[in-house]
Amino acid sequence: MKDYTGLVCLDMDRVLVDHLSTWQFVYDQLGVNNDESFELYNQGLLNEWDWIKLDIALLKGSRSELENPLTDSEMRGHLLGVPMMKNYKKLIAILIEKGFAVAIVSGGLQQTARDIAAQFPSEQKWKKRWGGIDRHTSNRLSSGFDTKLHVFTNGWLVGKMLPSGENLLDDFGRYQVQMNGKGAVVKMLQRRLGISKERTASVGDSAGDIGMFSQSSLAICFNPWDDKPKQHADVVVEEKDLAIVLELITNAIN
Repeated sequence: MKDYTGLVCLDMDRVLVDHLSTWQFVYDQLGVNNDESFELYNQGLLNEWDWIKLDIALLKGSRSELENPLTDSEMRGHLLGVPMMKNYKKLIAILIEKGFAVAIVSGGLQQTARDIAAQFPSEQKWKKRWGGIDRHTSNRLSSGFDTKLHVFTNGWLVGKMLPSGENLLDDFGRYQVQMNGKGAVVKMLQRRLGISKERTASVGDSAGDIGMFSQSSLAICFNPWDDKPKQHADVVVEEKDLAIVLELITNAIN
């Protein structure tokens, strides 16, 4: 087992991505909104799994499935222009250089997380693995190699193939990360990688990251969504610059 300096777990939306959410970015591209399902979830009338299914249905229903269906490749394309946080590449690159295991743990859309991860290829050829990226992204961005990162996200699943060779979206979404279950992902990573809580840092912006904070010796609330996560963090960073986060982590864990 590799001897890591430590483990850093990163939320994606509003942390690595400088936008409200990757889901919202696609809604805006397609001219739809999920206010209804969001309100039902906040009222406790909808669980996360059903919320994802409703949002996938909303995306698919944005056009005629017979005449102009929404495809997997189009969904990937809609995410290409998502704005990224200042110094996100520097943060990840230097953490890896210093021997940290880096993970993206997010309820955001998987393609953006995979695109980020593929910018940091390993020396191993791609293969399907727990916390890995897909073959398509590996071929497109990292010449068929795996990534050094570990990726856990939500999003869409690929459905049936059309005669054109394009794939539709499945009716069921991708559900790897529970809103309040990020701590369990961090614990699994710690166990599999042989890294203690004392050498783990996490970075998030919202109440959904509190579980991740609880499994870390350094919890950084970055670009906070509201006041809820602040009391669970060791440090709050209001400035949208991940170079500040890098300095905090490397000073605390070395």
